[in-house]
Amino acid sequence: MKRARWNIAVVGAGNVGQVLGRLLVRGGDRVRGVVSRSAGSAAKAGAYLSCRNTGIRLDRIPDTTDLVLLTTPHSAVEETARSIAGLGHLPFARMAFCHTSGMLTAAALAPLASKGATVFSFHPIQTFPRDFTPPQILPTLAGVWYGVDGDARAVRTARILARRLGGKAVVVPADMRAYYHAACVVASNHMTVLLSVLDDMYRKLGIGSSGFLALFRPIIEATLRNNEAASPAEALSGPVARGGIETIALHFDAVRRFSPGLVPFFDAMTMETVRLALRKGSIDARRAGEFRDLIAPGPDSSTSTEHTS
Repeated sequence: MKRARWNIAVVGAGNVGQVLGRLLVRGGDRVRGVVSRSAGSAAKAGAYLSCRNTGIRLDRIPDTTDLVLLTTPHSAVEETARSIAGLGHLPFARMAFCHTSGMLTAAALAPLASKGATVFSFHPIQTFPRDFTPPQILPTLAGVWYGVDGDARAVRTARILARRLGGKAVVVPADMRAYYHAACVVASNHMTVLLSVLDDMYRKLGIGSSGFLALFRPIIEATLRNNEAASPAEALSGPVARGGIETIALHFDAVRRFSPGLVPFFDAMTMETVRLALRKGSIDARRAGEFRDLIAPGPDSSTSTEHTS
């Protein structure tokens, strides 16, 4: 049976709003209004979303709207929700509203809930680099998960929305929202920093001009596959997992010699590797202590080597 089309309004014309809106339009839904802080950005987003009703005023949200995507920066979500709740022309009781902040819960939309609207958080677990265009980001949304929260009715709506976008929803406990967002930062931002460190080391080696990913992509992709096939502990390999204290000592010497600025990073990552090797059972507490003794003294130097996750 053909699904009913939703009428969508997008508030916030950045990459997130444009990409999610475009996916919904491709699936048969219609964007009926686009609101942004500038008329130019609203019009540009409207052109991408096949919507002519654009502008800077929230009353651009039509009264026929089924779902409003609040894709503003998270610092503007609560104020925007209060402003929308003050509009007199919207039939709130039959409308749904969601924001896409990773940090905020559905409570940020309380003014709209008090009007009878269905409200939920709807955070795409994906990266939206500002230097990338919506068409560049669009393919990366295939099959992603969305971190959601809200009441039972809202979660049902969130799951439907995720399916319409070609993804899935996972319910995040409201009191764990900041911790969940920190995990997303590890998955994206910290991974980017790790790759930047690898790029720096590659440049220091001076062994080629094809770029660090050309050299390291196979081992990176194999590591991801191994972690997908098993647990991180089972996938762990290398000198720490083998108890190779002499090898790691040489690594530390080399890093201090050629990239002294990376010593804190290398120390911290080696210690986390030791903890994982302990969990794996491939080294014992005595060997873990020997690894710890290699690490430069710091504020965490007395930390237990037991895995705390």
